[in-house]
Amino acid sequence: MKRNYAGYVIAVAASVAAFAAQAHPELASSVPADKAQVAAPSKVELHFTENLVTKFSGARLVMTAMPGMSSHAPMAVAAKVAAGGDPKTMVITPAKPLVPGTYKVEWRAVSSDTHPRTGNVSFSVK
Repeated sequence: MKRNYAGYVIAVAASVAAFAAQAHPELASSVPADKAQVAAPSKVELHFTENLVTKFSGARLVMTAMPGMSSHAPMAVAAKVAAGGDPKTMVITPAKPLVPGTYKVEWRAVSSDTHPRTGNVSFSVK
């Protein structure tokens, strides 16, 4: 009976380890929140469920629409991307204050499992 119990414990431990190894970073929240309408933020914070590997993670800030310009083509916005104080946080700091319009942050997050996840967050500046 002891031998079967030990085998069961080992199998459960192996399953838990395999599940943990397959975990991928997911976006938990952002500031500003997705689809929010806000005053111009001085930075955008992305909070993930896993610690990020900064070397392989990153983001791009894009202005997708401008008031009064219906044919505005998406335009990259100069911004610095850095790790936050928390290893699960990425901070995007625009080089200049954001003008009114709609913005998208396109992100790529990599955690210790090395499988990249991508996504985006949009917000509007009043």
